[in-house]
Amino acid sequence: MPPLNIPELVDRARDGQPRAVAKLISLVEHAHPRLREVAAALTPHTGHARVIGLTGPPGVGKSTSTSMLLSALRKQGQRVGVLAIDPSSPFSGGALLGDRIRMAEHATDPGVFIRSMATRGHLGGLAWATPQAVRVLDAAGFDVVLIETVGVGQSEVDVVKLADTTVVLLAPGLGDGIQAAKAGVLEIADVFVVNKADRDGADTVVRDLKQMISYGRREIRGPSWRQPIVRTTAARGEGVEDFVRALDEHHEWLAAHGELARRRAHRAASEVEAIALRRLRAELEDLHGGGHLSGLAERVVSRELDPYAAADALLDALRPGQ
Repeated sequence: MPPLNIPELVDRARDGQPRAVAKLISLVEHAHPRLREVAAALTPHTGHARVIGLTGPPGVGKSTSTSMLLSALRKQGQRVGVLAIDPSSPFSGGALLGDRIRMAEHATDPGVFIRSMATRGHLGGLAWATPQAVRVLDAAGFDVVLIETVGVGQSEVDVVKLADTTVVLLAPGLGDGIQAAKAGVLEIADVFVVNKADRDGADTVVRDLKQMISYGRREIRGPSWRQPIVRTTAARGEGVEDFVRALDEHHEWLAAHGELARRRAHRAASEVEAIALRRLRAELEDLHGGGHLSGLAERVVSRELDPYAAADALLDALRPGQ
């Protein structure tokens, strides 16, 4: 196998070669030893793509809605990258990766790149490598990156740390959808989409959302974004114009109020923190393998140390000479 040429790989990705893009994402997913070099080569070319996250409970039609939005963006001439996150089996570690099947109509479009990513046990609705994969697609020159999360419940809201605009999808016929999702996922929405709007109960979902938004407005002071509610029937492509308009209006609002820069700074902070924590966990595992952590744990059990003193000792072991 020829040696890995990172600068050449990045140049090929920027020239629109899908295999190069796929290779870079694979390097990220597998935490390749030269990942630091990959990040350094990508960073000068980033900061241009709009990142849109689509999330919501299982069964609302996220993949179909993503495909519908993808078609509309391509008609505008925009290059689009899609990261479709699938849950991993807790037994085998594998994932079905079925979202790619639902978007098969775009598979031969050179202006589209679709990558399914398994969560591999990572919580929050995303895979751990998703932020770095977004960086790859951004550097490769995609105008828009769509992130479709796994089917989420009340607290899997990591997408808000990564997206410029977060879309929460709901649908009638899923029980009391507002109650089922409200504890976390509804609060992160920039745009609400009520999909399958041709079904009975869609008016009720819209009415409940409007009521929830009006309650939230009472606590806000100063200029704020009022989340629009868009009705769609993604299986038939209905409502896509309103969907795209809502996304564009939110992007313009972000830029006009300085919120876009703030969100991207927050995204970078989260990415840096995740990398640092991953390195710390690796160092902790090394200490655990050497018996240091287990020794401290035994001293806590025997009441020689309290947990905070043991944590101090562990950090001192990670930072010798400081």
